Amino acid sequence: MPESISRFTRFYILTQDIAHNLKVIHRRMELACLNSGRPVDTVKLLLATKTVPEEKLRYAASQGELLFGENRVQDGTRMAEKIADLPVEWHFIGHLQTNKIKEVLRWASCIQSVDRPDLVEKLDQRLQSEQKRMDVFLQVNTSYEASKFGVAPESAVELAKSIKKCDTLNLKGLMTIGLFSQEAEKVRKCFRLLKSIRDEILDMGYDSLELSMGMSGDLEVAIEEGATIVRVGTAIFGPRVYPDSYYWNENQSEKT
Repeated sequence: MPESISRFTRFYILTQDIAHNLKVIHRRMELACLNSGRPVDTVKLLLATKTVPEEKLRYAASQGELLFGENRVQDGTRMAEKIADLPVEWHFIGHLQTNKIKEVLRWASCIQSVDRPDLVEKLDQRLQSEQKRMDVFLQVNTSYEASKFGVAPESAVELAKSIKKCDTLNLKGLMTIGLFSQEAEKVRKCFRLLKSIRDEILDMGYDSLELSMGMSGDLEVAIEEGATIVRVGTAIFGPRVYPDSYYWNENQSEKT
């Protein structure tokens, strides 16, 4: 009996923490929208799952949070199977190696990290063979950091043109990871750059394109600069167990 009570107590504390954190994040989003003169419903919250345990994801889903994003293909495959009974929409938000395309298509409805011509080509080929169409975001390296993936800003429009030529790919928006800095104005420059690239791509005939930018530490700045999706993990589920390199694979070479 004490052990079962202990398990119940742990689960209660866990869910209360997540419930509180969700309220805090949504309040931050609401205030940022208010300060920017934007309707609250113009910004969506994507939960960055990043090896978060199943019970935490199930609880978040029970609170109405149904947009999940995973950085690692293997982890996404495993978790999508575990919670397949839930009406969750999965986005892939990490670096995608071409040899993982087949696997990620099993569970992701959107890939937010399309960043190079060979990935566009291989995605198109695979989707043609499966007679599917997929939503994608163009990932742009707006901070110009060698440690980050993403197409160079000056090459983004050309890559968007390549995507537009593919009947299997539906360009839904642009994504970036802002500069990791405590100086808000430096981060803001990254988000403004993404928005300016988005506006240029809109001239190619798109009615609208989303902006996926902003995370736990900079979501207010991102919303002020036009974000329509913010990706939040640690501020909801707690500190991550592993370093950023585990989640983002930023220095991992392509394996084919």
